[in-house]
Amino acid sequence: MAANVYASATDGGSGGDSAATRSGAGVRTAGATIDCPDVGSKLTSVPEQARGEVDKELALLDEQIAKAYQQLSESAQRTQQDPGFADNAIVSPLKEKRGATLERIAIAIDRVGDRPEGLEALAACTVEDGNQATAQGEGQDGGGQPGEEQGQAGQEQGNGQGQGANGGQAGNGPVAADFADIKSIQPNVNDPRPQGDASRGSFATSCGVNENGLFNSDNIIAAPGVTNGAHHFHDYVGNQGNNAFASDQDLADAETSCDDQGDKSSYYWPVVRLQNGTQEKDADKPGGGIEGNAGEIVTPKQVTLTFVGNPREKVTAMPRLLRIITGDAKSFVNGPANANASWSCTGFEDRQLKDKYPLCPQGSDVVRTFEFQSCWDGRNIDSANHRTHVAFADAAGNCPSGFRPIPQLVQRIVYDIDAPSLNDGGRTTPLFAVDSFPEQLHKPVTDHGDFINIFDEKLMGEMVDCINDGRRCGAGAGGGQDPAPGEEPQEEPTKTPEAPQEEPTKTPEVPQEEPTKAPEAPQEQPTKTPGAPQGGNAGGKPGDQGDRGDEGKGQAPKPPADKPAPEPEPGDASTTPAGAGPAVKATASADGGKAGEQDGGSKDGAGDDTDGLGQSQAVGTATSSPPTPPTPSAPSRTEPQAVGEGGLADTGAQLWPAAAGAVLVIAGFVVLRRVRRG
Repeated sequence: MAANVYASATDGGSGGDSAATRSGAGVRTAGATIDCPDVGSKLTSVPEQARGEVDKELALLDEQIAKAYQQLSESAQRTQQDPGFADNAIVSPLKEKRGATLERIAIAIDRVGDRPEGLEALAACTVEDGNQATAQGEGQDGGGQPGEEQGQAGQEQGNGQGQGANGGQAGNGPVAADFADIKSIQPNVNDPRPQGDASRGSFATSCGVNENGLFNSDNIIAAPGVTNGAHHFHDYVGNQGNNAFASDQDLADAETSCDDQGDKSSYYWPVVRLQNGTQEKDADKPGGGIEGNAGEIVTPKQVTLTFVGNPREKVTAMPRLLRIITGDAKSFVNGPANANASWSCTGFEDRQLKDKYPLCPQGSDVVRTFEFQSCWDGRNIDSANHRTHVAFADAAGNCPSGFRPIPQLVQRIVYDIDAPSLNDGGRTTPLFAVDSFPEQLHKPVTDHGDFINIFDEKLMGEMVDCINDGRRCGAGAGGGQDPAPGEEPQEEPTKTPEAPQEEPTKTPEVPQEEPTKAPEAPQEQPTKTPGAPQGGNAGGKPGDQGDRGDEGKGQAPKPPADKPAPEPEPGDASTTPAGAGPAVKATASADGGKAGEQDGGSKDGAGDDTDGLGQSQAVGTATSSPPTPPTPSAPSRTEPQAVGEGGLADTGAQLWPAAAGAVLVIAGFVVLRRVRRG
């Protein structure tokens, strides 16, 4: 059994009761995990002079939990034989170690400020049933979840590795109950309608998909100066200098993967892995296999990073080096109060799952979306628990008192992952999961994202002006024209240059043939040979343009037969009314370049709303894809011919007038010669 380690204590926290069912003293289950109170979330006020020492002690708490969880996992049989073993040999010693660490935290704060009260009450931990998923049904609108049998947890995978009591390649998740069929979920996304002085624009930045493989298990926000402070691996795009020991100046001096070099911001999130038995380079390293994060790391197919406005008022600039963590990496044991995971499938993004991984139909990709906090306290670039300096707007778009709206980062990450085979524990098609802190058991609710703002001031100013003016701007956004008055920015085919198409004038017209020549014109093909780009998403997945090098620019509508999309269902994206789209205002345009653009919505060739936005799609997302297409103007795969262009009927319709004209010319020539002879 691989060792498993916890996340940084400051990387999450809710203060609410866990939604999972706790086991009582002496009661143990085969698939168990350790639940300790989250100390970091309680420390809302730590003097600046004490933060370094406190951060290191919080990291030590994580290590203590990690070792206790490893011991619990390796002692499952003994625990079953002796119900008191876990309490006596694991939980009680852990409480003593945590108590000593908490006392050191209190002393460090007391030296330069007021001693925190009540920390000693956070020392005790419990063992709870790892098979109880947190917040069942959370955010799913009561949708059913067929095929989610707890018994799948102990089955063997096709790679020959046995799963532990908590399932997964490393024995600490996921299990079948962590997945739900996206088609069983009813549309559940509602966005506030922009009003009054709303900032309706969007700014897109394009920073790649981490195709260069920049990973580490640090977390400079939650555990600065601590190697392996996250205890799981992150994908990094944007800033290339992010590690636990990077100073602000190091980050400012680093290179960036962003197309616009004025954006050196750091965007990072836990990697997704296929539980297929693959041994990655981190298989025997901290943060990787020895901490329960095993399997093949999946490179995203597409990443869009879009900053959007506020539905009530104008936004103000983000301060440089602002740090934001969204979601709670410990939400399986903390409860859902700070959770902000959103899982879906391309073509179904009006349905978001909070505590389940999606089972996507054939032809649809997995999508994870992060909508970051969009209100700032106007003073701090970080806070002791990394949360209180920023906040979410309410359902109507209003910021809390004392907070001001800032551009909201919306990250949308797409993966080409097939739905796992739950009935055989992933033997036929492997399970997938995000890296997590081991006792969190790779639960989807623990998904989270991190952001550090390192835009240069000029570019940040341009972003704010763009959003407040209601334009679409930024690398890959296609220009930034103003939308029509009173409208949100919409996908406009005229914004992106059309892919090269043959023009009618390029075809040699038959009447120009010399009169003395025989009528050979019908052998010449007419003008409208395939006008669609030669390379795009033929046979691709709905709502996704991840393998387009030009981000779908100039995309012609596709014939309905070309799309292997999921069949439409009631409430599907294809039938979703306007305004019922995903909460992602700009990233939700997973389909930013699939321009069958009718009525402002992005549709695929089958007429389905591939982004789930109906007709009210805000766009302007920059699209990044794996480095398959080398040229920015030509997509990587062969595109089907555009509807109505190059068809047989179209060819005949253009040829018969030319042929008739040629016959008339020849006939006239014959008559003229006869007249002259006469």
